[in-house]
Amino acid sequence: MNWPALKEKLDLYEKLMRLDKPIGILLLLWPTLWALWLSADGHPDWMVLWVFVLGTVLMRSAGCVINDYADRDFDKHVERTKERPLTAGRVSTKEALWLFASLALVSFALVLALGKPLVIWMSVPALFLAASYPFTKRFLAIPQAYLGIAFGFGIPMGYAAHLGEVPAEAWWLLLANVFWAVAYDTEYAMVDRDDDLKIGIKTSAITFGRFDVAAVMACYAVTLGILAWLGFGLRLGWIYDAGLVAAAAIFVQHYFWIRGRERMPCFKAFLHNNYAGLVIFLGIALDFLVSGRSFG
Repeated sequence: MNWPALKEKLDLYEKLMRLDKPIGILLLLWPTLWALWLSADGHPDWMVLWVFVLGTVLMRSAGCVINDYADRDFDKHVERTKERPLTAGRVSTKEALWLFASLALVSFALVLALGKPLVIWMSVPALFLAASYPFTKRFLAIPQAYLGIAFGFGIPMGYAAHLGEVPAEAWWLLLANVFWAVAYDTEYAMVDRDDDLKIGIKTSAITFGRFDVAAVMACYAVTLGILAWLGFGLRLGWIYDAGLVAAAAIFVQHYFWIRGRERMPCFKAFLHNNYAGLVIFLGIALDFLVSGRSFG
């Protein structure tokens, strides 16, 4: 066996799955953890937790593979993406499809291991959302909203895993995630706006135009508003509120980074959303831990 060639191929697969850039995993993971803690009154089932964490890594990786497959002819015209393995021809389209299918099958096997019928059924639309998102950039004016649903579908699945049903609060939490995703992915799209205009891909940064910064901040505000309303309804305490205040401070910082619409500060703001997801999660987890309350 040619070990150097195998190592090179595995390195290319790692880059295709973006395992070298974990920000996408984190942005998908935080809302999933919000849901797992809220649906279990701060005491998630550890088997469910591990399955969802591993599933998040696998499905984000699968999403990156199918995204590069869908955009392979567009990415070659974008400076930031033209050297991606599939676009550069270092990985074949057949390999990419096999890799996507393998990741999806392993994810489904994890879901089967839970033995929860509703979660198994919900994994079908979850896969469809992940696989179809890249193609929505051809016709949806704000494909980032679709991304928010795809990235947040672990929320209703998490509730289903713990409760055997999906209550209204799960869908409200998913809606909050949609607005958050539109905000942070608009910042991401602001980085590539000039290239996207040339190649004809639709993004929220293009759709919002000169109102892009205002739209990002409005989406942040709606995200925090929904989360605050949910916290009030669930009788969460001051620690949860403190997490939302910390997230608000992070979002205000983003305004000062993105208002000039320069590429690198916009990208910095996008990456910084990881900390917003983290402080919201800490607010949820610590509120349950310190209060010792159960809201089931």
